[in-house]
Amino acid sequence: MPLTMNREVFITCAVTGSGGTQDRSPHVPRSPREIAESAIAAAKAGAAVVHCHVRDPETGKPSRDPALYREVTERIRDSATDVVLNLTAGMGGDLLFDGTEAMNRMSAKSDMAGAAERVQHVVDCRPEICTLDCGTMNFAEADYVMVNTPGMLRDMAARMAASGVRIEIEAFDTGHLWFAKQLVTEGIIPDPVLVQLCMGVPWGAPDDLNTFLAMVNNVPQDWHWSAFAIGRNQMAYVAAAVLAGGNVRVGLEDNLWLDKGVLATNAQLVERAVGIVQAMGARVITPAEVRARLKMEKRAPVGR
Repeated sequence: MPLTMNREVFITCAVTGSGGTQDRSPHVPRSPREIAESAIAAAKAGAAVVHCHVRDPETGKPSRDPALYREVTERIRDSATDVVLNLTAGMGGDLLFDGTEAMNRMSAKSDMAGAAERVQHVVDCRPEICTLDCGTMNFAEADYVMVNTPGMLRDMAARMAASGVRIEIEAFDTGHLWFAKQLVTEGIIPDPVLVQLCMGVPWGAPDDLNTFLAMVNNVPQDWHWSAFAIGRNQMAYVAAAVLAGGNVRVGLEDNLWLDKGVLATNAQLVERAVGIVQAMGARVITPAEVRARLKMEKRAPVGR
């Protein structure tokens, strides 16, 4: 398939993530206030979308506490900075075992929740976008399985769509795209369809260009898509995604470094991405333009 460069690009900043990075950089935000402030700074630097997880404010460990999501959401919305809010729904499917012999029971370290619990913060906070990890895969970090069965994904996606939130499919391999297309065919994921191609996450799709183009070639032409790679290839994938016709994601969820030996802030990563996009002759579009493109509207959380 011939490449068609994207000339109008939106940038997503993945602000903090759920990985064990909380003690590897002082810039990884922990508390709702820190997460919101980092998201706002990223928006002022040029990010049209901020993708947010929450963490325990004391330990920095990943959390699913709806109250933390509510505080992050309200702090961002109450600021004077316009940005499209994207909340994760990836938590609650982490399956661990105690060694390789006790496979008939999950470890107490597992974090497993039902569909309603996994999307409750989305229903309550009403972000413009939330994520749906469209498959099960092994994760190198902590030797766990990210569990997303077909039935669970159908249930979660239906709840997301019913709440009026645009679904961002997260695809870590080509099979995830295959099942996402099935969900669209069944009418569970409504148009317009948005997908994030997640490259280089062990043990999903590696971040070599051949695999990346295989992922791109599996995205239907009428879908909107974005892509990122983790670690040192984050900025290279800004250029690769734009060249291949997509949008881009950067942020501390995926990469802690601005340059060799220089720890980054989210705003600095966004600024670097803006420079790359503009140097390629493309334009970075605004939150309002993203809402128009994806047919979204900004709404207040339930109860406000």
